[in-house]
Amino acid sequence: MADPKTDRSRSKLVLDGVPPKRNILVRLLKLTAVLGLMGATAAVLAVVGAYYIFSDGLPAIPKVDEYWPPIVTEVYTDDAVLAGEFYNERRKVVPYERIPKRLVQAFIASEDSSFFDHFGVDVLGTTRAVTKTAMTKLGLRAGGVQGGSTLTQQTAKAVLISAEGYKEATAKTPKRKIREAILAFRLEQALTKEEILYLYLNNVFLGHHSYGVQSAAENYYRKDVRDLTLGEMTLIAGLPQAPSRYSPFLRPEAAKRRRSYVLGRMLTEGMISKEEHDTANAEPVKVYPVEDVFHEFAPYFVEQVRKDVVERYGNPVLLKEGLKIFTTMDSERQRAAQDSVLEGLMSVDKRQGWRGPVQQLATDAERRAFIDKSKKAMGKEELVDNRLYVGVVTDIDDDGKGADVQVGPHAGRLPLLGMRWARKVNPEGYYPAMMISSVKKAVAVGDVIVLRHVTKKELTDDREQWDKKLAEAIPDEGVKLFRLEQTPEAQSALVSIDPHRQYLTAMVGGYDFDDNEFNRAFQACRQPGSSFKPFVYSAALEQLNWTEATIIVDSPIVEHDPDNKVSWKPANYSEEFVGDVLLRTALVNSMNIPAVKTFGAVGVHNMSDWSKKLGITTPMNMDFSAALGSSCVYPLDLANAYATFNRYGRKKPTYFIRKVEDRFGRTLEDHTAFDDAWAPLQDRVAAGYARLFEPGEQVMSAETGFILTHLLRGVVLQGTGGPATKLGKPAAGKTGTTNDSFDAWFSAYTKDLVTVAWVGYDLNPHPLGRYETGGRAALPIWLNYMKRALEGRPQPEFYPWQSMQLARLYIDKKTGKVSHPGAKGAELMFFKKGTEPKEAMPDKNTVGVDQFMMGAQ
Repeated sequence: MADPKTDRSRSKLVLDGVPPKRNILVRLLKLTAVLGLMGATAAVLAVVGAYYIFSDGLPAIPKVDEYWPPIVTEVYTDDAVLAGEFYNERRKVVPYERIPKRLVQAFIASEDSSFFDHFGVDVLGTTRAVTKTAMTKLGLRAGGVQGGSTLTQQTAKAVLISAEGYKEATAKTPKRKIREAILAFRLEQALTKEEILYLYLNNVFLGHHSYGVQSAAENYYRKDVRDLTLGEMTLIAGLPQAPSRYSPFLRPEAAKRRRSYVLGRMLTEGMISKEEHDTANAEPVKVYPVEDVFHEFAPYFVEQVRKDVVERYGNPVLLKEGLKIFTTMDSERQRAAQDSVLEGLMSVDKRQGWRGPVQQLATDAERRAFIDKSKKAMGKEELVDNRLYVGVVTDIDDDGKGADVQVGPHAGRLPLLGMRWARKVNPEGYYPAMMISSVKKAVAVGDVIVLRHVTKKELTDDREQWDKKLAEAIPDEGVKLFRLEQTPEAQSALVSIDPHRQYLTAMVGGYDFDDNEFNRAFQACRQPGSSFKPFVYSAALEQLNWTEATIIVDSPIVEHDPDNKVSWKPANYSEEFVGDVLLRTALVNSMNIPAVKTFGAVGVHNMSDWSKKLGITTPMNMDFSAALGSSCVYPLDLANAYATFNRYGRKKPTYFIRKVEDRFGRTLEDHTAFDDAWAPLQDRVAAGYARLFEPGEQVMSAETGFILTHLLRGVVLQGTGGPATKLGKPAAGKTGTTNDSFDAWFSAYTKDLVTVAWVGYDLNPHPLGRYETGGRAALPIWLNYMKRALEGRPQPEFYPWQSMQLARLYIDKKTGKVSHPGAKGAELMFFKKGTEPKEAMPDKNTVGVDQFMMGAQ
């Protein structure tokens, strides 16, 4: 009975109809016979001498179980969506058993039909190649290095490249060819044929960044290698000889001819039937562009991950070691964030005004040439709703109520209702009052413009541009409708944090990564304006024992700067002064003077230390203007600080990488939250246990944190953050607008999600607009995102206050004295026990903490 260890007929690796590997003695006899033809003894001596001379320093034969070539590093979202890849060589190693036999046969048929018969080297071919190369070097013949490589020799070349580098291992010299042959011979002695095939099929370059058959299957067909058809297999098998020449992307006809050659070889070798040959040969050459998941999905987020990994692990590890990086990104929230930023920026940009067409085609000939070119580019592609296109204006109505446009092969209509916003740029103008009444005021025949394909409903649902007569004039059916668009000049950033899991769940760093890679969420230091006021009031609550009912005088103030010999006179947004106000009223209504006076009471140096303690990494201006947010902050820092507010004063790090594994699945780092439903149970248990030993830092008392959240809840319910109530879930936050309207913010949170949105220009060429406040420009981005991010996820109120050292009282909003429920001007407020006011209004005393439900505002 045959030994199962040596009987290849029992192996799953053996190819059907392929004879077993020949004994080494048989191969040596064959070599001797060949050498005899070359001159017997002299040839043998020459071969032996060359063997010892050229084998010096050859790399060791790789062990198959230690074959660790450069492979792809993959970046995934928390919910397991591929978000990016990094590599020098796009390779994915697959076991030999997973590679279809027909694919193996296709490579053998096209590259090395005697693979299972030879001992690794095509002696005659190699000798011929060495001789002709040497003659070329001596100038005795024209041409370059010659071929003559078996699959084993090609594998040997890959081993040499790995050990010696590409330049040395591919040098066009006889020495390189001889060393390659010697190494191939050694490979044959150390490995089985199947092991050599395993190395070859995972190493071979197949064009378009594809190294190995799995990568090629994904790159060309978006399939696993096991799912390829015979036609697809043979096309891939025909690529090693000249990947560029036979590229199915660049030269599909050449690729098809090469595929026919491979199929013919397989038919000749008896590997396929005539019917299989004909069916595969008739398949059209249909390949797909390589998916660029990095740029198409979440480039700002993934690029930040790349930078972090390179900084901590090094670039070679990222590009070669096949890490699996699981981020904290939620793919649905990330899409919502990107959509919200895009929509919000376009709305802000339209309120700035129309900057004009992309191009003006003055003559009929220019317009015809443009249309012909765009028709060719689009082909038979149908228009997609809400996608942007470039078109040309072909005609304008005499009454200015609309224009005809051409987008590739599609004729369409641009109604006035889709472009009423297109007034001339005027940041000082009031947008609703300056809408145009004729398309002639914005576009002319021959203008090349950006258009969005829309439905009639989308046009008529636009409340900002609504006009009943214009809506009735839009055709109902059969006409392709468009809306005028332009590329925004303003930029935006959005940072969204799950404060309890400590996950950065979504992040957008700008309008378009391909246009500008600058990540404003992490890198743009911008003035936060009134978004900084919660820092000021939290310091007063914590350090000075001020309360919601502390009275602050809202009156003119002048601050002198002796160092710079200037004076500063802050003013409220309304440019009015109201006298005595409660701290709660001042914050809810975002009053400037009370904030500056509170800042002064805390002290400049104390405020600088306090902002650092809360997580701001940028230095604070050492003057009173910092009270109004004159010191720049990073959006990420501001979001982290608001996450600390959300956790009632507990400061914890925010992670954007959840877990990193090496190529063997070993964990290099893990920050998984115990309640992460997407993470495997073992990760949740292990990392959740580890989190017990990372409680964070309590930077303010829980009571101060709760009172501050109660104040910010009032901003949403009663103050400048009012539109956030449209979320339909309890939210607390603060708007922020700089005095010159260069920066607009909304920083707010629900119980389970903290989000900061910023809008502004990178270089501040002019203000956003006189009326572009945080509530007007940034809050809609926040709101649109939060609606989608929290859809179907109830959010509780912020009220586990009963376990804290807090008193709850109704307070008269004018005097700060204790009032009673139902009294005019009374409002429910919270106090740290011992700080509550003692003086009551004449008619009633305090209200017991168990008598009224929290939130009766």
